Amino acid sequence: MGGTSPCASCKLLRRRCAKDCIFAPYFPPDDPHKFAIVHKVFGASNVSKMLQELPIHQRADAVSSLVYEANARVRDPVYGCVGAISYLQNQVSQLQMQLAVAQAEILCIQMHQEPNVVLPTQIDEDKSLLFSASNNFNIPQYLGFTNSSTSVMQDPLKRESLWT
Repeated sequence: MGGTSPCASCKLLRRRCAKDCIFAPYFPPDDPHKFAIVHKVFGASNVSKMLQELPIHQRADAVSSLVYEANARVRDPVYGCVGAISYLQNQVSQLQMQLAVAQAEILCIQMHQEPNVVLPTQIDEDKSLLFSASNNFNIPQYLGFTNSSTSVMQDPLKRESLWT
């Protein structure tokens, strides 16, 4: 960087910042914590080698990824960002399950309120839902119910979980 303030990496490593310093474009002097955390997790030498192996147009994204991973490793030394991803995937799965349960409950309530819908215990041999000719209620007909004891809705007032 020459006569101006050294970059965050050179400042932390207490060395003179050269004009061709590989860290200077990505670790500005006004954000020393950014390099400090990357240096703590990966080491300055390793980061320098990684950046030198990459084309210039990919280095900014690589530094961003290194900073993210370093922050995640400080918070969770074992799993790092994989732990955060796993946590978020579990949240998505739980929310999808809650949505499916809510949709099933809405369907049960709508079927209970619709007088023209034949209840699952009254379904004929092909196990499809039967509706009267005047029915304008749009329930997808691929939701077939069986007459087995595991049926979700045998009694319209009794609600069982879909996921047990």
